Amino acid sequence: MYQKSVLPNGIVLVTETIPYVKSISLGAWIKAGSRFETIENQGISHFMEHMMFKGTKKRSAKEIAETIDSVGGQINAFTAKEHTCYYLKMVDSHLALAVDVLSDMLLRADFSETDIAKEREVVKEEIHMYEDTPDELVHDLHMERVWPEHTLGRKILGTLQTVDAFDQEKLRAYYDAYYRPENIVIAAAGNLTHEALKTMLEESLCLSPTVTHETGRCPAPLFQNGTSFHEKAIEQTHICLSTPGLPQGSPEIYTLHILNNILGGGISSRLFQTIREEMGLAYSVYSYQTNYSDAGLFGIYAGTRPENGQEVLRVIKATLEELRTNGISKSELLKAKEQLKGNLLLGLESSSSRMSRLGKLEIIMGKYVTLEEVVNKIDAVTCESLQKMINGLFCAGQICLTVLGPQREGVTYEFTGF
Repeated sequence: MYQKSVLPNGIVLVTETIPYVKSISLGAWIKAGSRFETIENQGISHFMEHMMFKGTKKRSAKEIAETIDSVGGQINAFTAKEHTCYYLKMVDSHLALAVDVLSDMLLRADFSETDIAKEREVVKEEIHMYEDTPDELVHDLHMERVWPEHTLGRKILGTLQTVDAFDQEKLRAYYDAYYRPENIVIAAAGNLTHEALKTMLEESLCLSPTVTHETGRCPAPLFQNGTSFHEKAIEQTHICLSTPGLPQGSPEIYTLHILNNILGGGISSRLFQTIREEMGLAYSVYSYQTNYSDAGLFGIYAGTRPENGQEVLRVIKATLEELRTNGISKSELLKAKEQLKGNLLLGLESSSSRMSRLGKLEIIMGKYVTLEEVVNKIDAVTCESLQKMINGLFCAGQICLTVLGPQREGVTYEFTGF
């Protein structure tokens, strides 16, 4: 059962009671991510996430870890473009402890200069790690190319230079600007009651209510087409190809979900079956969509040997041309719908996945969408709406291609529109 309340200080609480499980998952979703950063403080949202685990006025970093470990619980966090999430999962009898630890971290983070200095080095190692992970790096480079000069195109981790400049004063200023009640959603799912959790939070998470504060969100980005090549001495060439997608709340998003599933969303998809299974040109090949509150991308990724890169692009284009020319059959559409519904329902069998869904919906869209509504919208997709979507993708002037890999004499990469 889904319930929503607004605490007296303005924090939103959303819960889903699942009486047949023995776990509870609790997450704090903060409207603070790389989208809201300036050029000078790139990466501060992610750095703040790290610092929340480094100790509070009440607990050291070790004591935070030991408190959770001692009851067999889990605690973690992640930073995205438009939000940061801190989450815990425990046996249901330890809900009060989960609330206490989460509230302690959010209210009383220490931000000591000693810990900041240590964590700078940790985050710089994380940046270096991504530089050594080309299938991740190519996506960052692609986002920078697609949305240049826009905050959605920037790396979540920031740069070595910006991370070096973070200090207690900057962290405190960022915390005060973004970790405010009106920017916080608490999501919980599992064997719990909404009213009991609400009472606990009113006592523990006592941030003072504030006047609504404009946090400098920039307007929607404009898609930039073109091709870019980034030389790197590695064994494979990594290809990212994209076209404008849809924002999170678009009524057509389920049509795009189904198209993604058919084109490259799984092992039976057209790209996987053709490029990997039939031709052996890649180990990893897939399509994907990235959705934000007011923008989106629809993309294709493949990793292959440099000499096969242009052939992979040729096959991708031929696959898209086949979709444009012959469309999608009713039987293929029906299969894609059942796959999508199956993946959705199987993915929500744990309290943590239910909590994550609640938090994302509330922090991004400000509302709850029932599973019945989602299933109905999936079922409402038609061959005609799919064809209209296909015809609008990868058109001339709406294609961005990013390639990362070794330079080879006589090898070039290009992808033209339809």
